[in-house]
Amino acid sequence: MLSGFFIFNVKGEVLISRLYRPDVKRSVADVFRIQVVSSTDVRSPITTLGSMSFFHVRHENMYLVGVTKINANAALVFEFLYKVVNLGRSYFGKFDEDAVKSNFTLIYELLDEICDFGFPQNTEAETLKLYITTEGVRSEKAMKEEGSKIAIQATGAVAWRRPDIKYRKNEAFVDVVESVNLLMSAKGTVLRADVSGQILMRAYLSGMPECKFGLNDKVLLEKEGKLGTATAAMPGGGKRSTGAVELDDCQFHQCVKLGNFERDRTINFIPPDGECELMKYRTTENINLPFRVHAVVVELSKNRMEFKVSVRSQFTGKIFAQNVQLKIPVPTNTSGAKCLVTAGKAKYVGSENALVWKISRFQGQQEYLLSAEAELTPTTNKKAWSRPPISMDFQVLMFTASGLMVRFLKIFEKSNYPSVKWNTVTLTPALHRSFKILRLVLQYTVVPQPGYVRYYCVITVGVIGKS
Repeated sequence: MLSGFFIFNVKGEVLISRLYRPDVKRSVADVFRIQVVSSTDVRSPITTLGSMSFFHVRHENMYLVGVTKINANAALVFEFLYKVVNLGRSYFGKFDEDAVKSNFTLIYELLDEICDFGFPQNTEAETLKLYITTEGVRSEKAMKEEGSKIAIQATGAVAWRRPDIKYRKNEAFVDVVESVNLLMSAKGTVLRADVSGQILMRAYLSGMPECKFGLNDKVLLEKEGKLGTATAAMPGGGKRSTGAVELDDCQFHQCVKLGNFERDRTINFIPPDGECELMKYRTTENINLPFRVHAVVVELSKNRMEFKVSVRSQFTGKIFAQNVQLKIPVPTNTSGAKCLVTAGKAKYVGSENALVWKISRFQGQQEYLLSAEAELTPTTNKKAWSRPPISMDFQVLMFTASGLMVRFLKIFEKSNYPSVKWNTVTLTPALHRSFKILRLVLQYTVVPQPGYVRYYCVITVGVIGKS
């Protein structure tokens, strides 16, 4: 399938070059450098030049590129490239140019192991770490003991987990990460809203546990006859029809038993050790917005520009947002700015070409204002300012944008090890092992445009519940 794999930095320099088939030469790197890295008009992650196709993804300050001369499955190629990124994170913590330069020998060893003659092989980090390590040479006895474990894990039905894992404290975390995309008119009318989310599982459990949890999925609640026409108040404010969420475009990790999900809409799986992406989903119904941002930009003269930004919290006054930060972009020829705010602190940051507004605590049902006047230096560039998006980061407890909730979480393991208690959470004996923490992490961006305001919303939510 793949004829070669390359890693480039942003300058177009080749950091890693691995050829799997003889039908391409290393000189194809020059073609990609000229046609993609040096080009300012790249609109697709797939570039076809003659008989060669280049598949690339941008990560940190690098390009990861797969090259093929056959009609390959594009989704499979991109999945392989993202698996390489995940492996880099698993081995080095942060996968960037410095990490590649410091560990190029290990990266070549990994590339030889995860791809054979262009066909992807085992890409599970936990399995690869058994016999590809950054440590010294292991003893012959240790290699013999782990050899049998590698064979079982590589050829068994559960390739993503070893059977002999042990922890003194058994715990599991479920993280829900959502990205909300919102398009509003200048009058504040919502024209389009959708949520793209993922469920991350962090399992530190002994043995071979089987986990089972259910969501407030609309299809499941309809089957159980629990979905009515009544509306229920959400924790962060607003109303939703009985808390049900209609999930679209669901994608699962290979550990999830799809048959059970199709039958009763419950998610059954034997979790990999550590962190994994368990599920991706999308929903377009009943989106609750945590904030509304209204931005007005007025060009007073060629040397002065006025910014007025208002932010109002939509959630109930009983909760509050923390670490709120707005970045309002300004023209690149800005020399300085004077800011007045009704809450928090704001200043002009030249290195980011933005006004940075920080509010440590933002109570629900409150509205704060920023008024700023930027001074511009004369320039010969007559190109109009593109008005980049306003970005907003914050954390809100007990608020969800899509309303997704984990209705229950059960963990079954034959050794029946004891449960772990956290804070005031009480564990019932029937669900005997651990508890769950549900955290919703989102991001928020506002794009002021003539007649429209576009939001990309991201929130951080923490919910503690029973297992």
